[in-house]
Amino acid sequence: MAIADHHKSHNSDGKLWKLCPLWQSGTSSSSSSTQNLHSQNHSHQNGVGSNSSRASTSVSSIARSLLPARRRLRLDPANSLYFPYEPGKQVKSAVKIKNTSKSYVAFKFQTTAPKSCYMRPPGGILEPGESVIATVFKFVEHPENNEKPVDQKSKVKFKIMSLKVKEGVDYVPELFEEQKDQVTIERILRVVFLDPERPSPVLEKLKRQLAEAEAALESRKKPPVETGPKVVGEGLVIDEWKERREKYLARQQVEAVDSV
Repeated sequence: MAIADHHKSHNSDGKLWKLCPLWQSGTSSSSSSTQNLHSQNHSHQNGVGSNSSRASTSVSSIARSLLPARRRLRLDPANSLYFPYEPGKQVKSAVKIKNTSKSYVAFKFQTTAPKSCYMRPPGGILEPGESVIATVFKFVEHPENNEKPVDQKSKVKFKIMSLKVKEGVDYVPELFEEQKDQVTIERILRVVFLDPERPSPVLEKLKRQLAEAEAALESRKKPPVETGPKVVGEGLVIDEWKERREKYLARQQVEAVDSV
């Protein structure tokens, strides 16, 4: 009976669906329209999400461009290169460069007057906490009409750039071209002339830095200390282990003779 009743109810349901074909089609169309509306809302939300993400990315990039770059180097002096004013001569200045970051940093010099100026070293790599005193050479031209430069300044500028590198990387200038998006302009140094006949703290400091740079250069030129066998005279090598072995063999021969 339960099964028969089930068939009867099923048949009556079938008649009901057949008697109301319009309602059935309306229900299916309503269901499809609901699905379309849901898909449109979903796509709209995705569009809004993607637009907002793109907007946030562009805003963050603009914010990064407006923020000052984080410096990796500390320079001394910080804003100027001081040269003794001696027209017709090549004069020298110095700047101490220290890596204040926790990573290895490459640095590089650039100048607006490459024909009359050069740097030693022109670039390099500093490990964390390491410092170097760079020497800058410049030829001072004679002023026109024997006039001294206004305010003892020059139009020549020097730019020092930095780049974060991995440990063990060798320095080549092409590093700054290959990773130019990661390059930071540390400072733009202006040239300031000093009167060599007038003592000043700045001039005395310059002399000390130049002396330190020359001492560091001479120490690098010295050959490394040899840790191998000692050399006495010309071509005579004393090997401690060889000497011990020879003494041991001689002692063995003496003992063999005594036993006979």
